[in-house]
Amino acid sequence: MTTRKPAKTSSAASGEAAKDDFDGRLARLEGIVQEMEEGGLGLEGAILRYEEGVSLLKGCREVLAGYRRQVEELTRGAEAALEDYDDDPDVDSVD
Repeated sequence: MTTRKPAKTSSAASGEAAKDDFDGRLARLEGIVQEMEEGGLGLEGAILRYEEGVSLLKGCREVLAGYRRQVEELTRGAEAALEDYDDDPDVDSVD
């Protein structure tokens, strides 16, 4: 008889997904900043939060860079689609 791992609950799965997306990372980063500003953390706790924050910031920047590349590709495609074509009735011909 084989044993199966318990299935992840939807809240646990959604929590993990939220941490992986930009908005989830940003929300966690904001929470860390708030914790550190409140000053209730000890030195070790603050260092751990800072380390996590740096990691989250790096992840956010990577996600944003990916989105930037995606927007640039879409823009190039849109601009190419807007180029004039032969016999375009909307373009004045120069004769």
